Amino acid sequence: MAIQNVNPTRMEMKRLKERLKTATRGHKLLKDKTDEMVRQFILLARENKRLRSEVESQLSDALKNFMLAKTVADTRVVEEAVMMPSRRVELQCTKRNLMNIGVPHIEVKQDTAGELYPYSFLSVTSRLDDSVATLDKLIVSLIQLAEVEKTCNMLAEEIEKNKRRVNALENIMIPQMEETIKYIEMKLDENERASTVRLMKVKDIIAKQQQSY
Repeated sequence: MAIQNVNPTRMEMKRLKERLKTATRGHKLLKDKTDEMVRQFILLARENKRLRSEVESQLSDALKNFMLAKTVADTRVVEEAVMMPSRRVELQCTKRNLMNIGVPHIEVKQDTAGELYPYSFLSVTSRLDDSVATLDKLIVSLIQLAEVEKTCNMLAEEIEKNKRRVNALENIMIPQMEETIKYIEMKLDENERASTVRLMKVKDIIAKQQQSY
């Protein structure tokens, strides 16, 4: 591990020890945060899987009923029957805080005042009624799925960023600072030993000079 380019002084060693203490504390906090984000991601991934399975199953049923309706009635009549929506849906998009990440939060407001089936029952089969009813119930689940899936994507990106930061601290910055501190301590010990040797030599020289008088 390469050491940092610093002057081997006690002041520099003190500064590095403070930085090492901060980096070690930051590493623990980031690791704990990453672990919690992974836990939250697993919960959201399970919810995403449940919602997706539910949505795909209901969409499949709605599409099957729609295709059966087209086989019984005239295709143009069926398409005209569902061309104009009779109900209105309003979405209020905001953000909520999840592990310091601004993830989307969507509130759905459905206007149930309109007629669910804006067509004559005589012109189409009941299969189309089933398809329309299924899609009407599916709107909320579809929006929930979009919200959860986007949250999962954002959380996964943040987990990846945090893991890179943790790895950089764990494998580069902290070991580098530890090696630099050891290098400074070694240099200071060498300087101290050299100073001690010089003092002993000076002491011997002074003692010899005193003996010669």
